[in-house]
Amino acid sequence: MSDQRESVRSNAKYLQNVRPIDPDEICEYVEGNPHPAVVRQHLRELAPELELVERDDGTFVPVGDDPVAPNRGPVERFPAAYEQRLEDLLVERYGVDWHEDATGELLRSTIRRFKRRYLERRPVEYDDDVAAGYAIYHLPGYYAAVQYALDDLAERGLLGRSLRVLDIGAGVGGPALGLCDYLPDDALLDYHAVEPSAAADVLEELLEETGPNVHPTIHRTTVEAFDPAEVGSDGGAAFDPTAPDDGFDLVLACNVLSELEEPAAVLRSALETLAPDGTLLAMAPADKNTSVRLRELERELEDERLWTPAEMGFDETDSDGEVEGAEAAGADDAAARRGRVTVYGPTVRLWPGERPTDRGWTFDVRPDLAVPSFQRKLDEATPADDAEHAPGEFVNVDVQFSTSLLRLDGKRRIALALETSDWAKMAEMDRHVPNRIDLAAAKLSRSLSDADRDGGDHGGRSNPLFKISDGSESIDHYAVVTSESSLNRPLLEADYGEVCSFERILALWNDDEEAYNLVVDEETIVDRIG
Repeated sequence: MSDQRESVRSNAKYLQNVRPIDPDEICEYVEGNPHPAVVRQHLRELAPELELVERDDGTFVPVGDDPVAPNRGPVERFPAAYEQRLEDLLVERYGVDWHEDATGELLRSTIRRFKRRYLERRPVEYDDDVAAGYAIYHLPGYYAAVQYALDDLAERGLLGRSLRVLDIGAGVGGPALGLCDYLPDDALLDYHAVEPSAAADVLEELLEETGPNVHPTIHRTTVEAFDPAEVGSDGGAAFDPTAPDDGFDLVLACNVLSELEEPAAVLRSALETLAPDGTLLAMAPADKNTSVRLRELERELEDERLWTPAEMGFDETDSDGEVEGAEAAGADDAAARRGRVTVYGPTVRLWPGERPTDRGWTFDVRPDLAVPSFQRKLDEATPADDAEHAPGEFVNVDVQFSTSLLRLDGKRRIALALETSDWAKMAEMDRHVPNRIDLAAAKLSRSLSDADRDGGDHGGRSNPLFKISDGSESIDHYAVVTSESSLNRPLLEADYGEVCSFERILALWNDDEEAYNLVVDEETIVDRIG
């Protein structure tokens, strides 16, 4: 069989830049004249190594070079194919009436238990029932959230059509399925999940619904015990985790960091497996504890040197392996940061040499999803005498999340370098109160009006209010729109993470919340600049 596989490989290599590879054709050139279906299976297994994608007509062609385009419009629902596959799994495990009677009560109590343990910041043990409950409650939201995070890369042309991906703590597969559906049909995905728990069984089932150009491998081990050298050892695409010119194009660490004993060490090891132009996407729920912890990890790792530019394959280096002249001149540019951990986004670093030290609670909010049938069934089957139940308790279609995108090539999503001659700096805001100033900052929240910033009652705000940042602040800053006009409306229209300029914004100190309020009124002019 190995000789046959090698023969298929050599024929494919010969033809891949000549014409589409047709299993019906090359079976005639393989010793023993195997059936075309056998040749097709070999080609599917070799596809990540040879960078081939399978077309609808059954032929194989080289994957394209064009980057993946960003999504247009919101994610509206969890796809029906995955919805049905999950329901089939629930029926197989618990019976046709899985949402009724004792089995329904088991799943509802399981969801309540892991939600309670999460809020208490206690670990969750994943057995079959927890994995099923987790899929029912969390799968749709995580499926949608990762696609919005991927937009930040796709908008800058940084998401290739041929991707080798490592998914740390893949769970039941929300981010994995979201990634698979984000990519076009002619993209090639060599996907490696690390998941030791019973959640891997759900993940494996759901991945069977993905397309022929998704090549999944599930490593059923802890991330601490996972050896990246195993990737490619089964005949897949060659991979050397110790070589910085090789590596994963994308590493996912979604909704898992709060469950790890040493998350910083895990992230550091994961960053060392990145390709030179790869990205680590870390994600956490939007609640204060996990969101703030994510930002703390981001700041802990930022600027760490993992590789020298020379090791990463860049030639313009001095005797110490640094980029010639870049750091000596004090330039805070991509060249100077090559090989160092760089925060690509969504948080910003607009002032050279400055880093934020505020609490860092920032999260995105996107439109709710349509309610999946499995959530509706479980919720509606709750007995009427269940004193704990409120309608919608087991429906979770909110899409709220915190993300951190880290890279090693020095690139940032927003690459600006401000100067104090033009702009006020948040690190020096105390000397600007109570004056009108010019400011540049990223919008890092949706409107927080009438929302609970700190877990308290803030009097039912009605004025639009947004967290903003320039990357230098040690104290939270909020832009408050007290008088909307055509001149300041760009703030309301700006996307999460987008940088705006503010002319004549009024700087005030808020004693109650120990934060700076930057008042946007009829005198303030706002422009979207990045």
